[in-house]
Amino acid sequence: MRLFVSCFMFAVLSVNMQLRVGELTVDKLEMIEDTKGNPGDFGKLIVTNLRVIWHSSSLPRINLSVGYNTFITVNTRILSMIHGGHTQALHILTSFRNCRYEFIFTNHDTKSTRHYTSVIGVYRAYVSSKIYREIKLRSGIIRENRLDLLPQEKVHSSIQDVWNLSVEQGNIGTFIITNIRLVWYADVNHQFNVSIPYLTIGNITIRTSKFGPTLVILSTEASGGYILGFRVNPLQQLHITHKEISILRSEFEKFPIFGVEYTFEHQPPSQKEISVEQFTEIQDNQAEISNVFGYYFSEGETGQRKPNFSIHLGLAAEDPREGSTLQSLWELVPSS
Repeated sequence: MRLFVSCFMFAVLSVNMQLRVGELTVDKLEMIEDTKGNPGDFGKLIVTNLRVIWHSSSLPRINLSVGYNTFITVNTRILSMIHGGHTQALHILTSFRNCRYEFIFTNHDTKSTRHYTSVIGVYRAYVSSKIYREIKLRSGIIRENRLDLLPQEKVHSSIQDVWNLSVEQGNIGTFIITNIRLVWYADVNHQFNVSIPYLTIGNITIRTSKFGPTLVILSTEASGGYILGFRVNPLQQLHITHKEISILRSEFEKFPIFGVEYTFEHQPPSQKEISVEQFTEIQDNQAEISNVFGYYFSEGETGQRKPNFSIHLGLAAEDPREGSTLQSLWELVPSS
């Protein structure tokens, strides 16, 4: 199950702007400026349980999608406005493919009092629920010989005397199948365990090994590309287990549970879901939008460059990075 929301994308196609199965809209903020990439352009910031989406109100194809999985830090800052008063800016530092990017969103809605509480709250919920989406080894999931169930989790089967073949000699333990994940833990040491969410499973088959017919679980490349083997006896039980897991995994793909739960303190739960409006976009196939990745590169703490007068802008501005000009940064469609 591929999660396109786990990274970030610029100029997202409308099909990827729409929420995927299991993704819920938590909040929507108006009059938000993408200060670093599109200064002066107001848009809408949509907060879901998996990512943050921003798009220009005047031209929705100018947009970006940032998955919480790329976040390094997120915080807010109070800014003084030119015409008096104060507003709040959201600063997000991210990491993707060994590069760091930063995003700054400024709220220009003078009537807003919540600002970015939903973004920070949902992100914290995302971080605290990684066990729904990541393989966990040797974690504290077993208490008093029982699996510590997650919210919305139900046990479907518990199978005794299952061998974990991840190490050469093998270890015997208990194999648990739930509606969210697969869990195995050793009988002699409950801290020797593994939790495998369905979200991380790329393939599950029965193969012949030196230990005999084995249940083999291959995790996705994004989750580490692990190969996990379990021996279930007798052979009939092995096939029953494989079939049960395949059915539950198929159901999970139709109705995935990501574990990210957030409710506004000042609103009842019934009001927390907000629809993402549909919009049509005009695709321009004859001219490509400028490469905007450079706008969002993080410069760390060495940041600010000396401002110089720009004839093109008619005001003083920081010199751009080497290889770019102020004129090119303000172009939507390259002139060359």
